[in-house]
Amino acid sequence: MAEVRLDNQTLLHIGLFERITRTRVRDCVDAEDRIIFMVDDGFITKAVGKNGENVSKLRKSLNKTIQIIEYSDDPIQFVRSVFHPYGVENVELETRGSQIHATVKVNPVLKAKAIGRQGRNLKIFRDIICRHHEIQSVSVS
Repeated sequence: MAEVRLDNQTLLHIGLFERITRTRVRDCVDAEDRIIFMVDDGFITKAVGKNGENVSKLRKSLNKTIQIIEYSDDPIQFVRSVFHPYGVENVELETRGSQIHATVKVNPVLKAKAIGRQGRNLKIFRDIICRHHEIQSVSVS
């Protein structure tokens, strides 16, 4: 697993998130166009809020798209949570030599969005997954 380092700006985002949602943040990734927050297992509903009101408040305050991921100790469930907005159909883990590879099958209509322009989304998601589980590579099919 990769070492997690948070800068001052990210810590400010986490503080705002925790004040608005009243949930603890496990991790936060500030991408160019969005901020991805990770909450503990079982707290995603509280973090999103009734009718998504917490996400709306955060979007207005931070002026960025907000994505919330639910942490899981189970690597398959965690990968499923990371790719949730893209209609995950299946997640398979396989060992390739000394590395663990995850293959995520998403809704074919949303596959391009899951990968992102020039693989940007896939890279962000792979980094998040590597930070929390012993998975070194991820592909979308």
